[in-house]
Amino acid sequence: MNLETYIRDIPDFPKQGIVFKDITPMLGDPKAFRYCAESLVKLIPQPIDKVVCIDARGFFFGGLLAEKLRAGLVPVRKKGKLPSATIEEAYALEYGDDTLQIHIDGINKGDKVLIHDDVLATGGTAKAVCNLVERLGGEIVQCNFIIELVFLKGAGKLKVPVKSLLTY
Repeated sequence: MNLETYIRDIPDFPKQGIVFKDITPMLGDPKAFRYCAESLVKLIPQPIDKVVCIDARGFFFGGLLAEKLRAGLVPVRKKGKLPSATIEEAYALEYGDDTLQIHIDGINKGDKVLIHDDVLATGGTAKAVCNLVERLGGEIVQCNFIIELVFLKGAGKLKVPVKSLLTY
């Protein structure tokens, strides 16, 4: 199956000059959705203790990956969205700045961690999440993505293995 046929470009979103890679057509097709999940699992070295998924599009597959890997699921959310004690990390993205948080009890020291999100662009978000996981004592095994925008060189900001299903 060619997953690229389920990715649409949205020009000038969320701001002028950005071409947004929209995965919602893939999410809406049950066969493409299942194929993407199965393909993501094949990218992952095992064992994994925790799957850390990034707000919000990382959530679509994070739970599926955790279930298939028999791992725990840890959401990383934008500031103010998690109900218990957190640590946070500020970061820059290609169209602004933000802050991410993780529950302080989400990762145990020595946990083998997979970080998952939909798109790797400039690497700011993924780097912030890596920092959070490392501050809690987790060992990042891999960051994986559905899409990597290689021309933005985000993987170069990460000091861990990076795998993606699609590259642009």
